[in-house]
Amino acid sequence: MFSGISPVFPVRDLAAALAHYRRLGFSVEEHKGDEAYGFARRDNALIHLSVVLDVDPQRTAGCAYLYVDDADMLHAEWADASVEGRLVAPVDTGHGLREGGHVDPDGNLIRFGAPLGHRWPLP
Repeated sequence: MFSGISPVFPVRDLAAALAHYRRLGFSVEEHKGDEAYGFARRDNALIHLSVVLDVDPQRTAGCAYLYVDDADMLHAEWADASVEGRLVAPVDTGHGLREGGHVDPDGNLIRFGAPLGHRWPLP
């Protein structure tokens, strides 16, 4: 049985990445070890942040999908945070979700979505 999954996002600067995700409402923690590594947690979502010096932010380096209760509310919260990167407003999709997205300064994409017309969990 799987108990969870966490994406590992490559980042160029761990301190900058931790600050970025903190501004998005995540609690962040730097791993105390030999490698530059950290964590961003919000509710049941956990993102690992690993320093990769040759990350090219012009290409999406990683991707994760967050299932949320209200995509418009999350978009508004993240827009108010005025963080670097690109934020895409939610739209209704043909597969029953209202979806938006955020690309961080290192090119990692977080897509987020909420169900249209019913509550979680989706079948």
